[in-house]
Amino acid sequence: QVRLVESGGGLVQPGGSLRLSCKVSGRFVSFNVMQWYRQAPGKERELVGSITSSGNVYYSESVKGRFTISSDKAKSTAYLHVNSLKTEDAAVYYCNFKVSAGTPGYWGQGTQVTVSS
Repeated sequence: QVRLVESGGGLVQPGGSLRLSCKVSGRFVSFNVMQWYRQAPGKERELVGSITSSGNVYYSESVKGRFTISSDKAKSTAYLHVNSLKTEDAAVYYCNFKVSAGTPGYWGQGTQVTVSS
């Protein structure tokens, strides 16, 4: 069983930054991709970005240039660095960890990011 625990959300002013963390625990030999999603109230969950086991990174157009994904394999933790935050970035951010391609993957509990002055 794989478990994901997210942390790092909070309240920030527009233009501020946060580092979201997603710690993975459990039994797995390798992984396919770690994805970051977000869901704002009344909206569908959207893919923000992802990082594959080979290090390929993808960002959605809405966050490209402001958000950065990284990982620390020794700590089994992935990070989403969210910078230059806008009010429209406010959402619950989730990580999704796929051991194999084409599977639903495992979800974290989500961490709330609030952007307000």
